[in-house]
Amino acid sequence: MSFIIKKNTATFLLLFGLNLGLAFAASFFLPPKFFYDAAIIAYDKGNEIGYFGSYPLTILFYKITGLRYLPFAVIALIQFPILMLILYKIGIPSTFEKITIKNVLVYFSFSIIAIFISMPSKEFLTFLYLSTIVFLFQKKIFNFKTNLLIALLLFVFFGAVYRPYFVLLPIVAMSMYWISCIKIQNRTFATLCYGIGVMILLSLSYGVIQGKFLSEQTREFLNLARLNSPDANSIILSPVKTDTWYGEIIGILYGFFTVNLPLNGLKHFLKPQIVLFVIWQLFLFYILLVRLARCIKDKKEYVYELWMLLFVFSFFILQGVFEPDLGSAIRHKMGIFPLIYYALYYDHFRKEFQ
Repeated sequence: MSFIIKKNTATFLLLFGLNLGLAFAASFFLPPKFFYDAAIIAYDKGNEIGYFGSYPLTILFYKITGLRYLPFAVIALIQFPILMLILYKIGIPSTFEKITIKNVLVYFSFSIIAIFISMPSKEFLTFLYLSTIVFLFQKKIFNFKTNLLIALLLFVFFGAVYRPYFVLLPIVAMSMYWISCIKIQNRTFATLCYGIGVMILLSLSYGVIQGKFLSEQTREFLNLARLNSPDANSIILSPVKTDTWYGEIIGILYGFFTVNLPLNGLKHFLKPQIVLFVIWQLFLFYILLVRLARCIKDKKEYVYELWMLLFVFSFFILQGVFEPDLGSAIRHKMGIFPLIYYALYYDHFRKEFQ
């Protein structure tokens, strides 16, 4: 009896094998700055372990599972297969073996995952948690409204106990959906702009109540403290101070474009890793934007896919406020990669489930 592996599956397995080797070797050749978070999580010298917050909960997870006591290379051999298994369960596109821009973006993403999330990482838990939303939408266990409500509550819960800015994601996503329902010209562009506008309004409202705006209190505060650090060559620092309402607006817009349309990152042309990120991000943003336009045009047919894309773009908008540098931006995108993966290939997955 012959055993035949389809080309798309063979390609997936080949990429898995190659990147498993990369994940294992990463701890031996990457510079120390790649392991700052991993060291905090594994060694917990500050005794931050607890039940609320990204660092405390992640430290608790690695202690309970015993992973913190293993070498990083061994952790990679455990974590990377788990992440790839999740993507395998989501599905392998029927044309995954073909060299297309979209496929190459995903090939490259596997390598990024191998480098950034195969060590002790908050993004590992984020990846696991958010994959439940993808499976919820794929399996359609309940009716659409119930599934959507569960997904929104999952984001809120995740923000409440782990990463606070995720609480804002449903607000931005719902506002974008509302504007997408209005019959106006260029609804895709309007939807995106409205989402950014809502995020700006949230930040300004927060500033009125708390005395400091969101990006001023998070990204700008962190980056000013490490401005002259040799490991902060890709920091995202607003061109103007963000302690005024107009400065905060400029800072958020600057952050959004730097993270998602990072043409200004080309100034680091002597750093190939940054140039690769710029190229990867530009193509990813464009492809997802085209798919968003398709879903907005036919919301009834692509209702699940539309909301998945709104989740992704809402996260992109949040990154414009909170991301301190390009390295963190790409690492955090890998945390939500199950959502991105589904959004990129939803047409293939629809066929599989029909």
